Amino acid sequence: MELDLKLTGCRALTMDPARPSAHTIGIWQGRFAGLDEQVEGLPATETVDLGGAVVLPGFIDAHTHLAWNGRRGRTIDVTGVTTVAGVLERLANAPGEGWIEASGYDRRIMDRPLTAADLDPVTGDRPFYLADLSGHACVVNSAVLRQLPGITSDGWLTENEQLAARTLRLPYSLDEIVGELRESARQVLAEGVTMCAEAGIGAGLIASSPLEAAAYQRARLPIRVQLMVSAHVLHPVAAEPADGIARAIDLGLHTGFGDDRLSLGALKLWTDGGMIARTAALTEPYAGTDNAGQFADTEELMRAAVVDGHHAGWQLAIHAIGDRAIDFALDAVAEAQRQRPRADARHRIEHCGLVRPDQLGRIAELGVVPVVQPTFLWAYGDDYSEIMGAERAPWMYRGRSFLDHGITVAGSSDRPVADGAPLRAIEFMVRRRSSGGRAVGPDEAITVEEAIRAHTLGSAYACRKEDVLGSITPGKLADLVVLGDDPRTSDAIADVPVLATMVGGNLMPQR
Repeated sequence: MELDLKLTGCRALTMDPARPSAHTIGIWQGRFAGLDEQVEGLPATETVDLGGAVVLPGFIDAHTHLAWNGRRGRTIDVTGVTTVAGVLERLANAPGEGWIEASGYDRRIMDRPLTAADLDPVTGDRPFYLADLSGHACVVNSAVLRQLPGITSDGWLTENEQLAARTLRLPYSLDEIVGELRESARQVLAEGVTMCAEAGIGAGLIASSPLEAAAYQRARLPIRVQLMVSAHVLHPVAAEPADGIARAIDLGLHTGFGDDRLSLGALKLWTDGGMIARTAALTEPYAGTDNAGQFADTEELMRAAVVDGHHAGWQLAIHAIGDRAIDFALDAVAEAQRQRPRADARHRIEHCGLVRPDQLGRIAELGVVPVVQPTFLWAYGDDYSEIMGAERAPWMYRGRSFLDHGITVAGSSDRPVADGAPLRAIEFMVRRRSSGGRAVGPDEAITVEEAIRAHTLGSAYACRKEDVLGSITPGKLADLVVLGDDPRTSDAIADVPVLATMVGGNLMPQR
């Protein structure tokens, strides 16, 4: 046997308990063929000496938004702008015709809230949409408000009202989406990410087009992608009654369809909003307010989507950030399983942001996978800690408590809401300190290896890909990342350089 590629001089952390480390890796036909003595005596078409570099399995981002992230690069950016005057200055003389789109708005840091009345003199009759950085709110001008009968607002819209405004702009063209996807793929590869789960296509808050899956087929990205389909596209089907499927997507497709490069993942559902927009649904109000957030829809409709998706064979990815939303999600999953038991359904809670101590046992009992975004607390931990208060702040985006309850934790970014680099997230999971230096739930800290596992095997498990991804194991797909330092001993994990990324045996050095 002749290997396609042999990597020597490695310090590999394989994440495989059967062989935790390796110094030589053999690759054949896009898969790991063997390690160390299993391949040392075999010839190879190419041999690369990594000179003692650290090698990990490729990072898997279990919840991200590639199209949205790429789109931000071609909209007017107001990130970090703190004054209404500053925003209006950025918008002056917007190029083109038709819709004006901008992103990066952060209402929390503004001198005062931006309104439609502020925007109208600058935008005129062109419809204008400014996305809040959370993805759960926006600011629009009067040209948009006039097209939204029944909505009374000064321009600030959240959740379903925001969705109504965004729907006016949709769809984006397939060519636009393809360009956005390719830009994002370049970014994630530079950070060592080899697979992404796109969190919601076809309809809903983050969708780009009802034809969105076609853009992923056309793009032929250099990374693996799993598509979460929005539950908004479920529709009644005339199936055989004995099948017990009331709603599905066309042809009955569900989780697992596709191949190792592009596949259907979970069905994406929303139960509440977000902490940045103060719309995550809590059992007790945000500190110092009477606002306890909101559900994304009526409980009846949300529960029906969970049950119907479960019956149709989907793995469910349920957006639930606040503890009240998590209660609802757990109750709905339990009801779906009562009606139609499915072993290893492996339903997920996306974000799982504020988890009370009494909820930990239920998450473990139901086998639900929390898909967390640790970098949220690095970026926004100071703010989140204030709005949660001293008692609840330690409950946010847990780590240690999940693991101690035997719960598999999956790491992700929610890019572009926060920094997408996995090493940044890993550092927060270990240090539990915000960008401002504040300790956020320090008792939830985990080890470096546990944090790496969350972003490799944990995310592979959440995406039902642990049989082929997540560890450097003979027979698995040859995805890995080469690092310039060892995260286990580095004082600055987020700054460890990514030297190269490999997908399917193709080694792509960083430029």
